[in-house]
Amino acid sequence: MENLQLESLVLGMVSTNSYLAKNKVTGELLIIDPADQPERLAQKISAMDGTPAAILLTHGHFDHIGAAAALKEKYGIPICALKEEEEVLSDAQKNLTAWSGNGYTLAADRYFRDGETITLAGFLIQVLHTPGHTIGSACYYLPKERVLFSGDTLFRCSVGRTDFPTGSMGAIHRSIHEKLFVLPDETEVFPGHDAATTIQYEKQFNPY
Repeated sequence: MENLQLESLVLGMVSTNSYLAKNKVTGELLIIDPADQPERLAQKISAMDGTPAAILLTHGHFDHIGAAAALKEKYGIPICALKEEEEVLSDAQKNLTAWSGNGYTLAADRYFRDGETITLAGFLIQVLHTPGHTIGSACYYLPKERVLFSGDTLFRCSVGRTDFPTGSMGAIHRSIHEKLFVLPDETEVFPGHDAATTIQYEKQFNPY
């Protein structure tokens, strides 16, 4: 992670990890899953002296998108998600914002496809479609840095819930084994909740 400065904030009612990934060479910064409290995220971005380039959503649940619209407006940057997650983002029941008491929808400015390789903030990023938690859940893998942002697909010794709309236990198992466990063992995994881990650790100790 030589050129990566990674900071995180735990935000919102269910303690979501929001990540700020700054490229030390370009000074550009990615915002991954801005859960809530855009003011706190903006303060952290300022402290990092980063220039936001894009917002990456691993999926469309309320606890991962709460600050996205405000940060898009503040910095004039695009919101990005997987194409298959448009269904969840555009439905207040499926994105659980209705459940949280303030139903709203969100539209991404750029939709990715599975397997697409993109360059944002000077980082090469592989987009992995990992359905199971939601139909359009995505993980973002930075191969040079050996870093994976896994959203609510893979946690330390656990996996994301599959009892929400569009969820599937069978799908999340396939996603983890076919898309994530084939990554290098030393890959550092930064999930949407709880502590960071590695692919090697999860292959050995994750009971799911």
